[in-house]
Amino acid sequence: MHELDRPIWHALTTRQRRFAQGSGTALRYDPAISPFAACRDNAPKSLEALAELVPETGMLVLLQADEAPVPDGCEAALVARGVQMLLSELRPTALEHPAIDLGEADAGEMMALASLTKPGPFLPGTHRLGRFVGIRIDGRLAAMAGERLKPGDHTEVSAVCTHPDFRGRGLAAQLSSLVARRILAHNEKPFIHAFADNHQAIRLYERLGFAKRCDMNVLGLQRTERR
Repeated sequence: MHELDRPIWHALTTRQRRFAQGSGTALRYDPAISPFAACRDNAPKSLEALAELVPETGMLVLLQADEAPVPDGCEAALVARGVQMLLSELRPTALEHPAIDLGEADAGEMMALASLTKPGPFLPGTHRLGRFVGIRIDGRLAAMAGERLKPGDHTEVSAVCTHPDFRGRGLAAQLSSLVARRILAHNEKPFIHAFADNHQAIRLYERLGFAKRCDMNVLGLQRTERR
């Protein structure tokens, strides 16, 4: 299996193992960092271990190329299709606005922007997964992008979002390109995910030089007992 077919599993067993919780057959990120989880395979013991990681409230989110079965004792709270894209050749994108590095001091603003724009699962500790950059306009965080999953020698460009007041200025493209360049500078391979029906985002990533690698299954799991 290619490491990008189950990027969460391979991230939690390689460069992001410090964030991992669980057993040898199923892992999840620290709940303050991310709701993402994965199991090693679809064997019954792996699915059983995965079910044990599902929280009493909220859900776990799986992202993988192969089938994502619902374990016993769980139900699907989210079922969606995504696409995974790899950078084939980064196309130059001018950085017309000065970008700044974001960190702990910016965590509240980052969370507020992600909550408003919903670029994907983003929790108060998500910014600890990698390097994040942003653009401020008139003192406000207008846009941001950063790194999320890090399976093997790949690094995901993620949390690409722009405040509605500042859309149409190319900020998302500028920051995505900057994050990808930084990943390349560390001898890593950039990749990205988008929901299959988010055609605007897919077109943006294609303009930057990303090409579709495969379809992805997105599955959100919650406990059945809540009924």
